[in-house]
This record gives sequence, structure tokens and C-alpha cells, in this order.
Amino acid sequence: QVQLVESGGGLVQVGGSLRLSCAASGRTFYAMGWFRQAPGKDREFVAAISWGGGSTYYGDSVKGRFTISRDGAKNTVYLQMNSLKPEDTAVYYCAAVTGVIADIQLEKRYDYWGQGTQVTVSS
Repeated sequence: QVQLVESGGGLVQVGGSLRLSCAASGRTFYAMGWFRQAPGKDREFVAAISWGGGSTYYGDSVKGRFTISRDGAKNTVYLQMNSLKPEDTAVYYCAAVTGVIADIQLEKRYDYWGQGTQVTVSS
């Protein structure tokens, strides 16, 4: 059974940092990513990483502030979020894709999803 378990969300002040973790189990993946959804908005691509080569991809709104990484031994993906802004407030979801894909930023490409973790940035 595939499971993606997120952790690390919480409340942080503007300019602060948080690190999200996503522990995967049940199978291996081609890539894993993070998406977020703010109230009243569509789910937005944040970042993704290919499991084999470690190539990384970022949404325009987080480039230069967020970093995605992986630990193969722990089967875990991380999202380091720095210089947080109020507009980063959202539920953050971990996702995984099993096959080789293009358009890694499209949520419909992903096969498995975590339950989400809340990130709130206060001003």
C-alpha cells in the first residue's frame, strides 16, 4: 500500500522558514512534488524532483525561496521554505508519480497524494 505522509507545517511569521517532509512507502517513484492550495484558489504547483537524477523544478512564485530535495535512504522528500510571505499560506500536499512524464508541474500527472499539511504565514 502506497503512503505519503507529510509533516512540518505550522505557523510562522513573515520572513521566517519552515521545512516540510514527505515520507513515502509502498513503492518507488519517478518523481515527487509539492503542490499547495489556498482557500478559494486552485491547487498550485510548487516544486518537484526526479527521484533518479535529482532534477528539480519550481513554480515561478517560489523560485529562489524554496528548495526541494530528497533522501533516498529515507525515501523522503523535503521542501525547505525560506523568506515566507503571507501569500504562501496554504495547505501543502505531497504527491508522487510512478511513470516517466513530461509536464511535471501538472497535478493530473500525479498518481498518489498525501493528506496535506497547513502552512500559515502571519504578518
